[in-house]
Amino acid sequence: MSINLHLRSELGKALEHRSALTPTTTKKLIEAGYRVNVERSPQRIFDDKEFEKAGATLVEENTWRDAPKDTIIVGLKELPVEKFPLEHVHVQFAHCYKEQRGWETVLARFAQGGGTLLDLEFLQDDMGRRVAAFGYHAGFAGAALALENWAWQLTHPKNEPFPSVSSYPNENALIADVKKAIAQGSEKTGKAPRVLVIGALGRCGSGAVDLCLRAGVPTENVNKWDMAETAKGGPFPEIIESDIFVNCIYLTSKIPNFVDMKSLDTPDRKLSVVCDVSADITNPNNPIPIYTIATTFDKPTVPVEVKNDPPVTVISIDHLPSLLPREASESFSEALLPHLLELKHWKQNPVWSRAENLFADKVATLPKSAL
Repeated sequence: MSINLHLRSELGKALEHRSALTPTTTKKLIEAGYRVNVERSPQRIFDDKEFEKAGATLVEENTWRDAPKDTIIVGLKELPVEKFPLEHVHVQFAHCYKEQRGWETVLARFAQGGGTLLDLEFLQDDMGRRVAAFGYHAGFAGAALALENWAWQLTHPKNEPFPSVSSYPNENALIADVKKAIAQGSEKTGKAPRVLVIGALGRCGSGAVDLCLRAGVPTENVNKWDMAETAKGGPFPEIIESDIFVNCIYLTSKIPNFVDMKSLDTPDRKLSVVCDVSADITNPNNPIPIYTIATTFDKPTVPVEVKNDPPVTVISIDHLPSLLPREASESFSEALLPHLLELKHWKQNPVWSRAENLFADKVATLPKSAL
């Protein structure tokens, strides 16, 4: 049984350079009997010719909608906001299962067209663990920008925002820049920054911790928290006593706020940078209710209205792994590959069938007005 896979471009996501498939994993899929079409993309970190060399057929952008109905459409981020019903099986992150803003509209398009969403965020093994995630590189990149932002605040006028950022070719190039920033900031303060990472035992948190240590932040200055430390419930004074707070939790339900506007208005506050790697901006249960917008590579920070110095800015970029798009894509796609190879029989495969059942459960919660 031969299956067509169609890798769509991330049209409408100008700063998204990652890819769910890489030339390496594409080659392995083709060797296993899959036919793979790859939409040309000027922004993807991998050149079109790399996919062509791997054996894929290059097609034009946005042609996935005209693909045969039995083609499985593979993407990364959510589709552009449009209204036409979706007929295909889509493998992607859709960000619509936690009642995020506009979730009904996103999910209803699948129900209206008879399509299926196999959400990458919810692909789990028999133990309930995600089979592939970008978490490590999200935490890694988020901590890097947080440290650079901390140094920027110390070395520039109060109202001068942290400048735009762009993707790096590799981790070493990013770490070199972060080390320079830390040196400049530490020269101003006479000491290294104190960083608190919540969710430190997970993929995302481990990436944040690793970046801090590889960039030269002393081990004793990296405070690693997880569920045991947050069990008492916030807001936590330890956050405002740190220079930088990096949030790396996977939010599944309402929890006490980690930090809020009242806790920020403390006279002896040291906190000046919050990096919300989780970026649950539209989630009503977001435990960091001090900002309301997602930031971008063009404008990485948003200021928080605080009464006392130092100023506080938040990084809430929802595509942080794109700071290291090649390494993040290779790592993610390689982890996903064993399951992609099972797409020929996806309805009988426990990982994919669980994702289909979850989709059906979520569709059942749609209000009639959305259908």
